[in-house]
Amino acid sequence: MSDMLVGILGLICIIGIVVTLFKSRTQPAIAFIVFPAVLGLILVLGGRYSFDNLATMIKSGFGSTAPTAALFVFSVLYFGIMTDAGMFDIIIGRLMGLVGDNVIGVALVTAVIALVGHLDGGGASTFCIVVPALLPVYKRMRMRTTTLLRIAVLSMGVLNLMPWAGPTMRAASVLGMEAGSLWQTILPIQIFGIVLALAHAALSGWQEKRRGAGLHGALAETGSASEAAQAQSAGANELARPKLFLFNILLTIAVIALLIWDVFPSYFPFMIGTAIALFVNYGFTAKMHKKIINLHAGPALMMCSTLMGAAVLMGVLTTSLGADGNAISAKVMDLPAGTIPSVVRCLAAIVSGILPAALGQHLPLVIGILSVPLALAFDTDSYFYGMLPVVIGIGQAFGVDALPIAVAMVVCRNCATFISPMVPATLLGTGLADVDIKDHIKASFLYVWGFSILCMLAAVAFGIMPL
Repeated sequence: MSDMLVGILGLICIIGIVVTLFKSRTQPAIAFIVFPAVLGLILVLGGRYSFDNLATMIKSGFGSTAPTAALFVFSVLYFGIMTDAGMFDIIIGRLMGLVGDNVIGVALVTAVIALVGHLDGGGASTFCIVVPALLPVYKRMRMRTTTLLRIAVLSMGVLNLMPWAGPTMRAASVLGMEAGSLWQTILPIQIFGIVLALAHAALSGWQEKRRGAGLHGALAETGSASEAAQAQSAGANELARPKLFLFNILLTIAVIALLIWDVFPSYFPFMIGTAIALFVNYGFTAKMHKKIINLHAGPALMMCSTLMGAAVLMGVLTTSLGADGNAISAKVMDLPAGTIPSVVRCLAAIVSGILPAALGQHLPLVIGILSVPLALAFDTDSYFYGMLPVVIGIGQAFGVDALPIAVAMVVCRNCATFISPMVPATLLGTGLADVDIKDHIKASFLYVWGFSILCMLAAVAFGIMPL
């Protein structure tokens, strides 16, 4: 079975997943399992792999998603405990006192928190900071949660250009230069992107206000009765611990600080935080602890199953196999002799081979325009380690420097990082916000694509990319 046929089958698999999700035929977890499994079976029957090879690839996929699954389970439990204890009710009350009925102000606050929260370059940790804190505010203000996610992901995409963030480091390693040097080159674009992210937040707030969001907006009238019932039930909440508000705030700050410190695995701060929160808020009673955990088991299980399904998807699509049959990560740029390239690498070769035929001289612009759609099909490692070197080689044949190509791929793809189902942090963010991945993509895709093109045009205006 040729590499081209493998790449085409991989593209069909990805399209099948996207179409199935957009038509709401099944849950993401099932789609992430069934389509790669069928693809894997076809590749085995076609002689590309053996069943042992396929098993190795699937196991490799779990290595990339298992930590995120653990992070999600314990972050859901932790923030669920904080919600039950009433910490967010007090925060929301004070935040409402500051912003009042200012929907645009809430949107701008969302962007600022996402920008600051993503300074560490960790998508999962930023979602854990932004979504639980602001989701109750959006619900109270009757703003769409898809808007919350869109504001967050665009702000995070801009900050993801920092030299210690994954995409910039990956691109710099391919170019053979320091990440700091590459960042200095794209810094004017990042500054432009930050301003654009804040402008987008203001626009989103204005759109929400027009549709009637706000404490006293048109949507408030339709929900006043249900809100009163909720307020009454909240007042009688036996799990509320208002006297422990200060402790819970300090514990949450400590958990986030441990997360940003990045010494321990990302899931450990939430593990230890969950244990402490249970003991302090609800005593040393196994029955009460079980009750609390059961209250939040449903969302945790649903999202965990999605991430486990994504592990199968990642394993089948992104794992290359060495001559000895061992898995080779997508992070490996130069594959050893005798390696069977992954499905995504085969797809990258097809895409790269088609692009320069008519537009070789303008390759940076072409790849910049296509970066957002391609982000839906490629995980970060495959995109930068698998596709970028091939595109650079093609560009050199047309006399195009490697740096503008790398800038286009880094800047434009970063905008779409957190709408891609191939990025585990995206699944974490949508799970925390209780938003279907298809709804997140529908609400964000065109905005993200336009955002990336504006950033690319800014790069041209700054002389960083050729026209």
